[in-house]
Amino acid sequence: MEGTEVRKLAQLEDKHWWYAERRHLLAKAISGMTPGRALDIGAAGGGNTRVLVEHGWSASPLEYGADGAEVAAERGLPVMRADAMRLPLQDEALDLVVAFDVLEHLEGDDACAQEVRRVLRPGGTFLVAVPADPRLWSAHDEAVGHVRRYTRETLLSLLQRNGFEIDSIESWMVLLRPAVALKRRSSSGSDLDDPPAVVNAALKGVVTLERYLPVKKLPGVSLVVRARRP
Repeated sequence: MEGTEVRKLAQLEDKHWWYAERRHLLAKAISGMTPGRALDIGAAGGGNTRVLVEHGWSASPLEYGADGAEVAAERGLPVMRADAMRLPLQDEALDLVVAFDVLEHLEGDDACAQEVRRVLRPGGTFLVAVPADPRLWSAHDEAVGHVRRYTRETLLSLLQRNGFEIDSIESWMVLLRPAVALKRRSSSGSDLDDPPAVVNAALKGVVTLERYLPVKKLPGVSLVVRARRP
């Protein structure tokens, strides 16, 4: 992702409906887990890292690009600048790895999955979120540096062939999928923006409602997976 997009993301993530709900998804996923050592890959502004720390985890953010690492450091986070396909950690060093909206940026997503498995202890958890459905591919994906969008089958195949067991897979932004599909047809660049407060509140209301509806097996805009190293 270009430096301008990283800084744009960092400025938006504290108040933007999408990032707020993504933090909720992370908090829900780690609820009930015993805190230990965690790595937040592609941390950018560090919103997800802060969720981990707030829940008692000893969490480190990892960023590849100079801009992302600089933003995290400016926010007081002990950022590591490194390649997600060559993690600077010992074998079986971690209890949890989070990679929310990371794998789609990597040509070598298999290499990343292999590295994550290596640094997780047996029984460790890998939380993944990725953009779903190649049919939603648009100028937005190109602007933010996506290499691919995933289907349930391609994401599960990636994780399973690299030695992970799947605990759960769910769709996210199911209710907003028709609106996103319509918008992406005429998209000319990144969808990252700062919507008016009333629009932000309305969209937050929609994704909050989705938490309580039985729609997580339907097609959405993103996929969220909880996987485990055996």
